[in-house]
Amino acid sequence: MKQYFRFAKKYKKAFLLAPLLVIVDVFCEIVQPEMMSRIVDLGIRQKDIPYILRTGGLMLGLSLLAIIGNVGNIWYSSQGSVGFVTELRKGLFGKIQEFSFANIDRFSSASLVTRLTNDVNILQQVVMMSLRLLIRGPLMLIFAVVIAVGIAPGLGLIIAIAIPVLMVSIFFLLRKGIPFFIQMQGKLDKVNGAVQENLINVRVIKSFVREGFEKKKFAVSNEDLMAISIRASSIVALIMPVMQLVMNISIVAIVWFGGNKIMAGTLQVGQLMSFISYVTQILMSLMMLSVSVMTFSRAGASSKRILEVLDAGIDITDSPQAIREDRKPGLGKVEFIDVSFKYHSGGGEYVLKNISLTAEAGERVAVIGATGSAKSTLVQLIPRLYDATEGQVLVDGVDVRNYTLLNLRNGVSMVLQQNELFSGTIRDNLKWGNPLATEEEIIAAARDAQAHEFILSFPAQYDTLLGQGGVNVSGGQKQRLCIARAILKKPAILILDDSTSAVDTATEAGIRAALDRHLKNTTTFIIAQRIGSIISADKIIILEEGAMIASGSHEELIRSSKAYQEIYYSQQEKEVPAV
Repeated sequence: MKQYFRFAKKYKKAFLLAPLLVIVDVFCEIVQPEMMSRIVDLGIRQKDIPYILRTGGLMLGLSLLAIIGNVGNIWYSSQGSVGFVTELRKGLFGKIQEFSFANIDRFSSASLVTRLTNDVNILQQVVMMSLRLLIRGPLMLIFAVVIAVGIAPGLGLIIAIAIPVLMVSIFFLLRKGIPFFIQMQGKLDKVNGAVQENLINVRVIKSFVREGFEKKKFAVSNEDLMAISIRASSIVALIMPVMQLVMNISIVAIVWFGGNKIMAGTLQVGQLMSFISYVTQILMSLMMLSVSVMTFSRAGASSKRILEVLDAGIDITDSPQAIREDRKPGLGKVEFIDVSFKYHSGGGEYVLKNISLTAEAGERVAVIGATGSAKSTLVQLIPRLYDATEGQVLVDGVDVRNYTLLNLRNGVSMVLQQNELFSGTIRDNLKWGNPLATEEEIIAAARDAQAHEFILSFPAQYDTLLGQGGVNVSGGQKQRLCIARAILKKPAILILDDSTSAVDTATEAGIRAALDRHLKNTTTFIIAQRIGSIISADKIIILEEGAMIASGSHEELIRSSKAYQEIYYSQQEKEVPAV
């Protein structure tokens, strides 16, 4: 719970005033039945009109005070719960922004969305309920029991039987229902995952005419959620009938035994009326507590999921040395020294094995290999999207772990294999590379990426609005915009991870020529499938199952590497000559 205190600190006034106003409300409400019994037993019985008016006026004043207390409690409890959740959601989102790729691998994106929305909303309901009902219920229960037993000790036995019966029944029902609430959140993750995946891949779905398949897949997830929700609700729904049954039996018993006491002269009519009112308050208090416990039970699962994110250890952070020295990449020389990597440090196979290579400042280094040879993983170690399991990655002779993440990543520009754009204008997306870029710099970067011409073809040109993920531009246009964004950063190291696969060879050649002219001092890593994309590279690295099997220039490899010859000649549609 300590994790939550920092999010509530800003709203401590609301968290203090809401309970105080509940106490005012409960006090004003709890004395009313007793005052009513006096009006009946003293005022009406003795025909004392002034007493009736005085007591009635006092009851009216207390009712108004109770209304003020209740309204104030609603106001402050709403302010406190909504404010707390706003800060919590902000904290969760901030924590996710700090996640490394390894952290993100642990949580699915759909699960993170559910935690930030549904789970947080459930927590908001709990906080609001705590400030309204959780304090009100126990106070009302205690005061009502004490006053009721004081009015008619003989009828207190009915309360002594009704309360334990009710509590045991509620406990049994909640114990059966709580596990289903935990399962509900997991099922909700799957529903959100299905929706998210469908929306992201909507073009593929439509092009393969798989709408029917996706509907069936979503229906399975949706029906699983419905089934578990019905099971949970059917158990919890029994709480209200059980409470009403116990309440009605208790009132019948009170009226029966209380009526006998009135006829015997040991109890007055007004006292019986107030006793019934207090019993009703007692049972209503228990209902409030049961609803609170039920909500808390469901929130327990949500809270656990939220704390998993808040407590998640960030495996890639700034070291004290990095913060102290505050270095920045300059020339862009990159060295891999006996680097090995596996995705799960506690087990699993190495996906990179004993990689040693050097890229001098300003060199163009190409990485090729079959699908699954860990090409992308290799270059992701440079900006510390992952950390090497063994060995070192150096930039300008300094271990990347001795740079702050801000400085290191500001010096590295990366176009990922899966290009992503954001909602907003083309200009907004390009300025991700450099928020302070001038219009001339933006246009120059777009020209280098061969994007300027197609941008001008849009009516709004650079102010063209892009849909989420850039859905209203083609794959090749998206790639060129992402390259322009990376160029605009003017980095020491540029990484192009298969980022020209969707453009034609002429456009790709134009991009390469522009990079040669304007980023000639930038160290460039290129991952590509086409030999034509990397034939002019200073150094070509060939990976096979995570191991480097050859390196050198095109001329060196075409003479000495059988693996390179096979790749080259297969793309030239020639037979591999005998070696």
